[in-house]
Amino acid sequence: MTELDNSSRPLIAQSWQRVAMSGLYPGASVDDAAIEEVDRRSRLMVAAAPVLDEMAGELDGAGFAVILADRNARLVDLRYGERHLQPKLERVGTVEGRRFLEETTGTNSIATAFELRRGLAVRGEEHYIEALKKFSCYGQPVVNPVTRRIEGVLDITCLSEDDSPLLAPFVIRSARQIGERLLEESRQAEQRIFRSFQDATARARTRAVIAIGDDILLANTAAVQILEPADHALLRALAVEAPLDRESTRDIRLSTGQCLSASVLRIPGSGAALFSFHEELTRRSMVLPPGPAAATGSVLVTGEAGTGRTTAARAAAGEPSTWFDAAEVVEMGERTWAEQVRRKLAEPGCVVIEAVDLLPAALARRTADALRTAHARVILTGAPVENLRPEHATLVAHCTERIELAALRHRRPDIPALVNRMLDDLGAASQVRFTPAALEALAGQQWPGNLRELHTAVKTASDTRSAGDITVGDLPEQWRGRMTRQLTALEQAERDTIVKALKDSGGNKKAAAQQLEISRTTLYRAIRTYGIAVTPTGPRLPTSDDSLSEPSDNRLH
Repeated sequence: MTELDNSSRPLIAQSWQRVAMSGLYPGASVDDAAIEEVDRRSRLMVAAAPVLDEMAGELDGAGFAVILADRNARLVDLRYGERHLQPKLERVGTVEGRRFLEETTGTNSIATAFELRRGLAVRGEEHYIEALKKFSCYGQPVVNPVTRRIEGVLDITCLSEDDSPLLAPFVIRSARQIGERLLEESRQAEQRIFRSFQDATARARTRAVIAIGDDILLANTAAVQILEPADHALLRALAVEAPLDRESTRDIRLSTGQCLSASVLRIPGSGAALFSFHEELTRRSMVLPPGPAAATGSVLVTGEAGTGRTTAARAAAGEPSTWFDAAEVVEMGERTWAEQVRRKLAEPGCVVIEAVDLLPAALARRTADALRTAHARVILTGAPVENLRPEHATLVAHCTERIELAALRHRRPDIPALVNRMLDDLGAASQVRFTPAALEALAGQQWPGNLRELHTAVKTASDTRSAGDITVGDLPEQWRGRMTRQLTALEQAERDTIVKALKDSGGNKKAAAQQLEISRTTLYRAIRTYGIAVTPTGPRLPTSDDSLSEPSDNRLH
């Protein structure tokens, strides 16, 4: 629905409830929300420019701001009828490139319109964030007439005392005009994509070339021969990450396990990118998880639970070996377990001890003592070294080689190939395949259970559909949603550090902030930014007795 429903006040209360459950506080600053690069050559910007120019002309000298957000709720264009309004909005964080999502900016006519997929007025006290309560605004989704997808939100904002019921039809009409221009621009964008594709294939006739966007895919014969449908999701993600103003080069691992290099170029005004694969290709086998075929010295295999430590340890052993697991200590008793380990370490051969980070402190020290005089090759598995307690760190220090297994959230480009390998292991590869949309959904997860959790998702989905395409709808509910934005490696590392601190402190935010040596305000900001689960506390929801009462006639409807 793209029209404003005048009975929208209950929607405001529902929005407040959503925001409160996300952990956002009314005193938070919109400045805490991320700022991202704006693509001024995007289809939305090209289509909207003449309409925004016309709106700015009509509102010249009036106390209104016209704001356009793209499909990611990122502010991409701001126009002001009176200059005095600009510093007021900038002081509360309304600046180009900032993302307006409910979990970071509360209830407002951009974030909430995105959430509801409909037009919405938010007036004064209806805003969740205190700093925004001096403003009134109206947001209307910009809808692509062909795909019916929301391409952005058009918003008019003013000081609360300047509300006018005439703004509603004005912004609705303008949003429709942008949608109509998007239709025409999409035709022109398709022509630009086709020309770029033709030029690239003419320059490199023997290379694999593919042009890919949200709704279009062009590939020459060479590309068809090496690319699987599962690779399309990866290429679309890489297209979004590519620089806006220059050609870049990426190493890409395909779902088949083949690794190759490609030049990536964004096609201006199209939302698409051109991939030209280099002729020099190398084969890399996809191993679950990656690790050496064998090792000769003592080896430490580290990684989060579910990253494949056992598989890597088995590959590193490369010979008949005796296995022990710290989880068996409770059943066997510390004395019996320690004696059996000591006896095997004194003999030639290979001894594998799993999950050493779970050993009681005294037993970890006894095991470390036994390693000093061991005749056997030793392979240990455990949590990442930085997470180990001192007694466990001393134990693993005896290893001369180390295999560090990356968490699955750091291996998103590998997910299509991993899924195919798992289907093959399940004997289902010839009966089913994951659609690109389903692979995108899987690539967007955090995967706290790593490969083990991914295997569960793949097996569950393949059991549900025994033949044909596995779509997003076939995935279990918890794996259907997609992250709004994939984190960079640095952001992911920061998120992991915060999660660990919260876990170590038993969820006590004050203690976690002290451990991290940051302020609680900074911690709260990071919790919201990275979507870390917090206790659903927040402000009292407004009622019909106060700020959410129906508006008077001079308010924006």
